[in-house]
Amino acid sequence: MNQSVTTKLTVAVLGPGGIGGLLAALLSRSGHRVICLARQDTADTLRRDGITVHSRQYGDFTAAVEADTELREPVDACLITVKHTALDAALPQVPPAAVGDALVVPFLNGVEHPAALRARYRPDLVAPAVIRTESTRVAPGVIEHGSPFIELDLAGDAVPRARLDVLAGHLSAAGTTARVAGDETAALWAKMVFLAPFALLTTRYGVPLGTARTRHRDELEALVAETAAVSRACGAPADPAQALARYDAFPAATKSSMQRDAEAGRPLELDAIGGALLRAADRHGVPVPVTERLVRELRAAGH
Repeated sequence: MNQSVTTKLTVAVLGPGGIGGLLAALLSRSGHRVICLARQDTADTLRRDGITVHSRQYGDFTAAVEADTELREPVDACLITVKHTALDAALPQVPPAAVGDALVVPFLNGVEHPAALRARYRPDLVAPAVIRTESTRVAPGVIEHGSPFIELDLAGDAVPRARLDVLAGHLSAAGTTARVAGDETAALWAKMVFLAPFALLTTRYGVPLGTARTRHRDELEALVAETAAVSRACGAPADPAQALARYDAFPAATKSSMQRDAEAGRPLELDAIGGALLRAADRHGVPVPVTERLVRELRAAGH
């Protein structure tokens, strides 16, 4: 992918749900060719109807996309936007031979997935990304984008910087706030420090962020401190005060994606978030008693 930002890309999106569907629609609206990879029924719907977005930031619009059940041709980038719980089942839709020289860009929660993807694809093509936004698929091809922003960090310590810069430029031109992070570990853990306390607390008590940050403030502060300590032990700087300030700035009604999954009876990314945090804490000998209790209670509840 040596194109300039003015050149149009061909982008595959594996899992056109809340995040993938939103990015697919924005890239298509910006003039790029987008191929969504999904189950047959969803692919049929997307080919026929496109993707409709209802957004506080972008208004309402519909974007045409192509769709298939499997990647069958070269692309410039393949965005991996399935849930972690669906990753193993979905990856056969993106055969390594079809990926070729494309960037593989996972937008997954957690910190352990880059190693798994580098075992399947060329390590210098795997560019982990983190995204901060609230977006939900309410029906196949229908996306509700609730937050007034989309912030993206692209990383990949082994990926040529020029390729990351080009993709970030295209994503920014499509309407997101995208940048290239210089340190992959720091980028992934910066998301984890924010996400893990938010996801665990809102899901455990079944409350939106506004209630979690007031009624359960002591636990939130403890979770942030524990996650930040693990992050620092893994070599990524973390600022607990900054994380708490970000929670306080979010709309009170904000729910975590894990909480939405619990409400809908879907599998939770508990192992990718809480489990990964506990494993990292154990490796580095960092005590995380509040995190351990919440993960234990969520698992005991059948999650």
